[in-house]
Amino acid sequence: MLIGQYRHSLDGKNRLFIPARLRQNVRKFIITSGLEGCLFVYTPENWIKITERLKTLPLTKADARKFLRTFLSGANECPVDDQGRILIPKTLCSYANIRKEVIVVGVLDRIEIWSKSNWERYQKEAEKQFVEVAEKLVDLGI
Repeated sequence: MLIGQYRHSLDGKNRLFIPARLRQNVRKFIITSGLEGCLFVYTPENWIKITERLKTLPLTKADARKFLRTFLSGANECPVDDQGRILIPKTLCSYANIRKEVIVVGVLDRIEIWSKSNWERYQKEAEKQFVEVAEKLVDLGI
């Protein structure tokens, strides 16, 4: 299970250290456009699970096609180097407003990479709505 929040910085080559607790001996990740202005990072095993579920989306639905194109066109395989770093493609850095300082977050089956500014903005809003969201999840049986 991937959990926790970590502050790191990109180096001059857009490489990011992934904390050992989140790497768990993984030698490569798949990184793609996430939601709310972040990047999603998956292990190969979890990527297969996600793409199998995505295959069930109806191609006749415009929203499904839009999502698939955005989510999959930005996807890149990123090997982990000997220092535990991955190279984040410039296009994905641009998508997520990532320049230097980043927040790396474990979210159960994926890692999220946020620019510091996007994360702070998101957290400010999320904290205001936390109780309301928790109540809605109770309605879903969680």
